[in-house]
Formats: sequence, C-alpha cells, structure tokens
Amino acid sequence: MKKKFILGLLFASVLTGCDISEKLGTPPQIADVNSVGCLVANDFYAVHFSAYLKPSQGNDREALLTPYCQELPDVGKAFFSADLIDRDIRKTPIGIRVVEIEKISDQPGDFKEIRELNHVESKIYSKGVVEAQADLDKKGDYALILLIGGEEAISNEDKLKITFHVGANPFNWLKLIASSVAALFVLFCGVSFYRKKWNGTNVKKNT
Repeated sequence: MKKKFILGLLFASVLTGCDISEKLGTPPQIADVNSVGCLVANDFYAVHFSAYLKPSQGNDREALLTPYCQELPDVGKAFFSADLIDRDIRKTPIGIRVVEIEKISDQPGDFKEIRELNHVESKIYSKGVVEAQADLDKKGDYALILLIGGEEAISNEDKLKITFHVGANPFNWLKLIASSVAALFVLFCGVSFYRKKWNGTNVKKNT
C-alpha cells in the first residue's frame, strides 16, 4: 500500500517547489518551480530533488538559477534542495549527510562511502523543504542522504539516498551510442525478417 501511495505522489510532485534565498553564496530562489528538479524515491519516501552550482567567477545570476538533477557539470559550491512529497514526514526530524561515494553496482543505493563533506544535524522541516550545501572539490560520484527520523535512522529503509555525478561522465556517450546501435540492429533484423516472410508469402501465392 505504501508503494502505491508513493507512486501516486510522484505524479503530483510537479506542483512542489523550492523556497530559498536569492543571494549569491546562499541557495537561489527559483522563478518557475514546476520545471526543475527530479523525482527520487525508495519504497517508503519520495522527494523532488534539485541541485545548483555557485558560479566560479562573478555574479552570474542566470548560472546560479540553473537547476540540475543528478548530473552536475563541474566542481564548486553546490546547494541542494529536496521537497518532501510525503506530508507525514514533515513532522519527523530529518538529518542530512553529503558524502563522496564509490559505486559498487548500477543500483542507486549500492555504494560505499569515501568521505563526508557535510553533516546537518536533524531537525523538523515543517515547510517541507530540506536544504543543504557542500563544497564539491573534485569530479566523481556523490550522495545526499536524508536520515528520516534523525540520528535514530539506522535501517536502510529510513535512509533516502540521492546519488549524483559531478563532472562530465565519459561513459554516458558510450552507453548512448551502444544503445542506439543495438536498437538499430534489432530494427534492421525485424524489418529483414518481415520482408523475407512477406516475399515468401507472395512467392507461394504466385505459384
């Protein structure tokens, strides 16, 4: 029942957004909350996640207001916002950890921690917006971990792990090319099969 509830909430989550400050050096305010972020969920919780990067030089407001999901283009000071879709947990203390990770498999939560970049003590986010920041000093894989229930969130069920990658990922293009080639191959084989079948049927009719 909980899974069905979460799935239902995913469709409604586009109505959620961020409520954060505009100044450089602090989380930016988003003009159009309906077009940013992405949905991240486990079997029990779901959030609408967005990440932002402080420009390395100058006061580029447009760059600061550019939202990212789970692919950040470069290193730098990053701001994270997670809208709590499930209203029940707005009355529950939530702790936050930002860690550098090493992925063990393609499963989102299957990784080992390398180091901790930030740890925000647990508190109640009654407005439904969880915020954190961290200095991402090198390219690689990271995770924002929400500890639902605070420091007492021991089980994996109470930890919503949001993984994200910083810097260009060279494997993405290779995977895209490989997938495209495979799709074209399957399409070609399918067309060839039905063409031969159609030609064979016509030959039988003519004879």
